[in-house]
Amino acid sequence: MYPLIVKQFIRSKTVVLAVVLVLIMGVISLLIGKQFLTNQETAIVEVTQHQQEHIERNVRVIDEFGLLLYYLRFALVDAPDPLAALSIGQRDMNPSIQSVTIRNLEGQQYDTDLNNPTNLQSGNLDLGFVIIYLFPLLIIAFTYDLFSQEEETGTWQLVAVQSTSLRRYLWYKLSVRALLLYGVLLTLFAIAIPLLSLPINKALGAFIVLSLLYVAFWFALSFWMVSLQRSSNFNAVALLSLWVVLAILLPAFTNNFLANKYPVPEALSTMVKQRDGYHEKWDMNKEMTMNKFYAHYPQYRKYTLSGDDFDWLWYYAMQQMGDDESQQQSEAMRKKIRQRERASRGLALALPTLHTQLQFNDLARTSLSNHLTFLDQTRAFHERIRLYFYPKIFENVSVKEENWQQFRPEYLLEKPTVNWPTIVLPLLITIVVISIVSVVNLRKAKL
Repeated sequence: MYPLIVKQFIRSKTVVLAVVLVLIMGVISLLIGKQFLTNQETAIVEVTQHQQEHIERNVRVIDEFGLLLYYLRFALVDAPDPLAALSIGQRDMNPSIQSVTIRNLEGQQYDTDLNNPTNLQSGNLDLGFVIIYLFPLLIIAFTYDLFSQEEETGTWQLVAVQSTSLRRYLWYKLSVRALLLYGVLLTLFAIAIPLLSLPINKALGAFIVLSLLYVAFWFALSFWMVSLQRSSNFNAVALLSLWVVLAILLPAFTNNFLANKYPVPEALSTMVKQRDGYHEKWDMNKEMTMNKFYAHYPQYRKYTLSGDDFDWLWYYAMQQMGDDESQQQSEAMRKKIRQRERASRGLALALPTLHTQLQFNDLARTSLSNHLTFLDQTRAFHERIRLYFYPKIFENVSVKEENWQQFRPEYLLEKPTVNWPTIVLPLLITIVVISIVSVVNLRKAKL
């Protein structure tokens, strides 16, 4: 009977067309991901070349250390993981390269590339999108009439006579559809590995396992609906409604709820404080500025103002005060963003679609958490550059004595962590619970 079920299913032109379309969409998503990686790699090569040329050009024409460091920029790069091609996440919005001067940081670290807001709103067609949004639709199309079709066409009695177990017959029909879609999914990963040069590691394994579990969740949900033994029309409408709720409405509601619960007015006040903290120092007594600077960096008390109208020691002290006076607002803003992130992950435990998306982004290092880590590393990088050059500026060291060839873009060394219980358990528990309920429903119906 099983070969007959397979033959009946795959000979349908609708099934063949649907599978081909999803395969095409999957391949397109991989090509989009490859283009994204290529653009990122090109930007990294360009910033490396640009920084070297930028430093050489300015060193040739500027012989004053303080003035030179006003212009020089130094890059920190968060190179994308190859898995980012499968789940672009927030990498299209948040920069992966921070190029900063030693002046105040708050005015620089939130700079990003110009993007078309319409493109950002529609998002990227990556493989994560195909898995999260398109595969469930295909599962619904293949399973909504798994049982009701036989009753509505009048063939159920014939099946009941020929089959030793009606429940086993339904499992056979479900397994044929599952094997086909799992084959499509694994085919896409088989194409992605050589196309995107994906390393065979735990992160890729976790990405594949998570994808398989997510597909299993939708099969379990569809089979639960079938176990209720309602009409095909009812099953189709109900399953599509669940897809809309789980894939669109609840994630949107969650985002809106968290945005209102953890508002971030500090984003504006941080910018205002940083600007005021620097600009108002032009009209203040220089000693007040220097006292605050010495309180922050007591190791520089040995440097004193020259008595001239303008002094680079005083100027960079003003720049530092811009960061210091906006620090409270900056920390409050980052705290609320992290609260949003933690809350969204907590709520995602009950939302398979949101959980899968967040875990995809974590594994691909394209999540908000990854970007916040990058901002922390940028702050530390900026501080190292400052502390290295401050003494040279204050002592007016000759520009020509510095080895400028040593300044190359630095790279953030961060690998994705694979937390198997966090990745697997929320989906696995949901699948088991739904499957048990479905089996109980079938037994009650004496199938």
